[in-house]
Amino acid sequence: MAKAKAFDVADYLDTPEAVAAYLSEAFATNDDVLIARSLGTVARVKGMKNIADETGLNRENLYRSLGEGGNPAFGTVMKVLGALDVQLIAKPKDEDTAKAA
Repeated sequence: MAKAKAFDVADYLDTPEAVAAYLSEAFATNDDVLIARSLGTVARVKGMKNIADETGLNRENLYRSLGEGGNPAFGTVMKVLGALDVQLIAKPKDEDTAKAA
């Protein structure tokens, strides 16, 4: 009997649009742990060494910051987003979201 391969969202982050949608959903949760983990997943897709080279950040520190229980500094987040060719955009909350907050 063949074993099923474990689901890994990274397998589906193969276009800039998929990456942007995935990260937008993470940002919408306002869960800093989930956001850091999601950034780590996308960075893993691009290659943590590549992200480290592009940002000038230490690869091991990136793994730690963007992994389970990580808490990256805002500057790190912005550098990683830049290396991923993703921009952070502010927009007003919609009415439903604003009432829930």
